[in-house]
Amino acid sequence: MTQTAARHAARPLARPTPAAAVIASVALVELSSGITQGFLSPLLRSLTDALRVSAADLNWISIANLLASVAFTPVLSRMGDLHGHRRVLRWNLAIVLLGSVLVGVSRDFTTLLAGQILQGAFAGFFPLLVGILRNRSGGDAESRRGISLMVAALVGGLALGLVASGAVAASVDSPTAALWVPAAATAIAFAVSWPLLPESDHRPGGRIDWAGGVLLCLGLLAVMLGLGLGGTPGWEWTSVRTPGCLLGGAAVTAAWVLVELRTAEPMIDVRMFRRRNVLVVSLVTLTFTFCMLGLQVANPVFLGTDAAETGYGLGLDPFAIALAMLPNLLALAVGALAAPAVARALSDRSTLVCGSLLMAAGYVLSSTWHTDLPLFLVGTAVAGLGTGFMQHSTRTLAVESVPRDRTSVGSGINELLINVGGSLGAAAVLTVFAGRTPAGRSLPVLGAYTTSWTVCAAVSVAGAGIALLHRTARTDEETA
Repeated sequence: MTQTAARHAARPLARPTPAAAVIASVALVELSSGITQGFLSPLLRSLTDALRVSAADLNWISIANLLASVAFTPVLSRMGDLHGHRRVLRWNLAIVLLGSVLVGVSRDFTTLLAGQILQGAFAGFFPLLVGILRNRSGGDAESRRGISLMVAALVGGLALGLVASGAVAASVDSPTAALWVPAAATAIAFAVSWPLLPESDHRPGGRIDWAGGVLLCLGLLAVMLGLGLGGTPGWEWTSVRTPGCLLGGAAVTAAWVLVELRTAEPMIDVRMFRRRNVLVVSLVTLTFTFCMLGLQVANPVFLGTDAAETGYGLGLDPFAIALAMLPNLLALAVGALAAPAVARALSDRSTLVCGSLLMAAGYVLSSTWHTDLPLFLVGTAVAGLGTGFMQHSTRTLAVESVPRDRTSVGSGINELLINVGGSLGAAAVLTVFAGRTPAGRSLPVLGAYTTSWTVCAAVSVAGAGIALLHRTARTDEETA
């Protein structure tokens, strides 16, 4: 044995990080992710005045944030599998922190959008954390418990972000002061998780498919622009620009599929979608996130609109809006925590179907009871319970469908689809709002909201129908 080898042999092994510290760090990172995603909702109505934009324009915040997530998710997920989940997570947190600081200093809509684009990197948190947990876990049952805890922490962050930003906005003269809330949360998560989270010990090697990532982002961006601006001045549905953008985006997306099929190490292995359950879970993910994220601007704006001004709305201030959105989030947390037990007692398919139908029922109730605050909140809670079922079930099924050395990629595909579905929903609501906003006004007519709720109910029912095609692992015949 050489002297160098002897010195390495004599060096004490690094003490493993206690499981409790790992779980606490993972939960804290997801808590900060939730705060980053939830802090803006109570401020949206007041931002129409502070930033001089319309309610329809605010949907671009969701679209920009979600499209950035589409770009970040596959790259960060693949880098985590290749170079270590902890290492990439640290850079991921730094990007989100930079975006949060930019949001905090923004006093115009353009700067706010730029910060939201960088904040979209939070979509990488979940797949990277799943990679850390699954590397340490003893099986799928333990992974499911960890994912359930992560979803609960995410929802807790959403609730905390709502209350924190609402409280700050209620206690100061300008609502823009509350824009600093996510910067504080991300900075704490960055500082605490840095020394505690362990690194993954298995790295399969390989490279990143940059061509596939660029084509996917360009294709989705073109489709989102066409949907989001369709029907607005200069982007009429009968003009060359709008259908050209949609068809061009579809063509680029088709080209992306061909490139991925010819690439040895694709960004997203599209061949996996030949598997029945992978395809079903992916389509169900698109439907439930279309509704969940598509309405994340509409509902808070409706809650903050004064009926004396527009003839509809519930007239709540930012802090009251935050409190009014808590029933939805609390029900979501309950659904996420209960989903493993429901799946064991019934089946994964039944959990997906029940979640979709609960969401549809909640949107119908909200549309029916929109003039009465307590009853309206009951509708949002019912939808939240179904969303919790879907959040947990789609994420666990996505992870369990891939080998362990592709864990982050499998989870990343699901996170990508979450953001694609949300982008489609936000673009659809933007189209409805833009078409139903009278000239010279910042707020749409009531029909824009009822139409959005009805569309989301229909999409959720479609998701339940698709979920019926899911099979258990024993009977699912997957093709290579």
